[in-house]
Amino acid sequence: MATQERSHKAQKVLDRLSKKLNRQMVGSMIACVHCGMCTESCHYVQTNPDDPTYAPAYKADQIRKIFKRHHDWMGRVFPWWVKARTILTDEELEELKDIAFGKCTNCRRCTINCPMGVDFATVNRMVRGLLVHVGVMPEGVAVVSKDQWEIGNQMGVLKEDYVDTIEWMEEELQDELEDPEARIPIDKPDCDIVYTINPREVKYDPRTIADAAKIFYYAGANWTMASEGWDMTNFGLFSGDDDLGGSVAKRVYEKVQELNGKMLVISECGHGYRSTRCEGPNWGGVTLPFDSESSVDTMLRYIKEGKIKVDKTVNSTPVTFHDSCNNARSCGLYEEPRELLNLVCTDFREMYPNRAENYCCTGGGGAMSMAEFTPRRLKSAEVKANQLRETGAKIVVTSCHNCVDGLSDLIKHYDLGMEVTQLVNLVAEALVPPEKAVPAEEPKAAHTLKGYKVLVVDDEPDTLTYLTTVLEDNEATTLQAADGPTGIELAKKEKPDLITLDLSMPGMDGGQVFAQLREDPETKMIPVCIVSGKPELRGLIYDKPHRPPEGYLDKPVDEDTLVLNARKILEVGRKE
Repeated sequence: MATQERSHKAQKVLDRLSKKLNRQMVGSMIACVHCGMCTESCHYVQTNPDDPTYAPAYKADQIRKIFKRHHDWMGRVFPWWVKARTILTDEELEELKDIAFGKCTNCRRCTINCPMGVDFATVNRMVRGLLVHVGVMPEGVAVVSKDQWEIGNQMGVLKEDYVDTIEWMEEELQDELEDPEARIPIDKPDCDIVYTINPREVKYDPRTIADAAKIFYYAGANWTMASEGWDMTNFGLFSGDDDLGGSVAKRVYEKVQELNGKMLVISECGHGYRSTRCEGPNWGGVTLPFDSESSVDTMLRYIKEGKIKVDKTVNSTPVTFHDSCNNARSCGLYEEPRELLNLVCTDFREMYPNRAENYCCTGGGGAMSMAEFTPRRLKSAEVKANQLRETGAKIVVTSCHNCVDGLSDLIKHYDLGMEVTQLVNLVAEALVPPEKAVPAEEPKAAHTLKGYKVLVVDDEPDTLTYLTTVLEDNEATTLQAADGPTGIELAKKEKPDLITLDLSMPGMDGGQVFAQLREDPETKMIPVCIVSGKPELRGLIYDKPHRPPEGYLDKPVDEDTLVLNARKILEVGRKE
């Protein structure tokens, strides 16, 4: 029986695989024990429960089998035993493309849920790189990569169009500030900051450039933008092409050095931040002589140092925050955006799960450029749509332009009626001109809690005393319960207008109390605000079929936050 001849592309993939294997890759290839812990973590699996080909372990096995056949001794000697196989045809490469590009956004949520530390997203990126090496990729990936190679940015923005947009935004800034000296400098040498952006900002959303310039203006920053090497995004991360990744990153680094900039500030973009700050030096094989940071850190520092002042009451519409996979899971940027949000907004509502456990916006991994996989992407977006809907927020904030597009797409598809914005827009909106005095404290609320009865359920005596004192100082009538059964009994008897509920209590925990309150016809309509110091217990309430609580506050909670949230839940402002 004749042996089938291997195609030229298949051979090149196998040759390339040998060069890409390192300790991390090999560890992820051999460590999987098929326990299934990763399966439910994937948003594709959750929306396609009857299709096993979406499971992370299954997807990884398609390259793992090839690795075993060519690089593991047991797979070479007993391929039938370990289910090893080779790759022979271009059709098999197309099957790999469908998995690597069409069934995964490289969000890494499966990775953090793997007890063996298998990093499937890194393996999947390697598979993408192997396929791109032989020209097997979605058309959108090929087009974007070509633009970034040849024009210098992933959206093919020409230099003259970029400069024209910056000059246009400068004129807008001067008109708004009524200052003809307000500038968006280009190629200014010896600056403290060189500011890099996503090409989407030039092409579709130049307001983010103007808002950043306004913040720099108010802060009195010595900053500049570059005429070339200004694209901090990097499609090499999505395509798996390390050569492209290194080339794009070095363009940015070289321009900062040419301008003698002291710090590179990266505008809000998850994959741009990861590529430029975390991965680029490795791809490019360089050591950077300057510092770099996210613009989120920059804005937060400006407020803390008093370089800019903000009035958070300007942003009073309820907002929630979406953690970009690359910012959060891959780079650890969790708390800074939340700290900044609480400084510039009055009603921030957490999305659950969040931080490292947050779900992808479905636009990650370059998915927005792969039109052929749009139906799959939007189907998987149901998971994120449910997250957004449960917050009750009107605006979703994210520090990533890719997520802006992904979220906007799914919000329209699922008719959620929400807006999407970024921190730079909210900070710019909240800015207080330097000549205006900003009160040291926020003004007292025009309305109190007078006439409302609040039941506080908490097993910690100090917390119980603190919460009731704050509520009573704001003219509420309070009831106290130091355990769950007492809280349920008082709720039935007294019919309070609001219940604050701790989650971690001995005996009957807050989740059980919440369930009974929601299931009992006498109490199911009473608003509940969770006040807990253990966010890891949020599954006690959010993973249940009941209506979610009307509020959630993390301990320790300050007086203003408690009263503000109580008033919003009770709609005090509308009751006269």
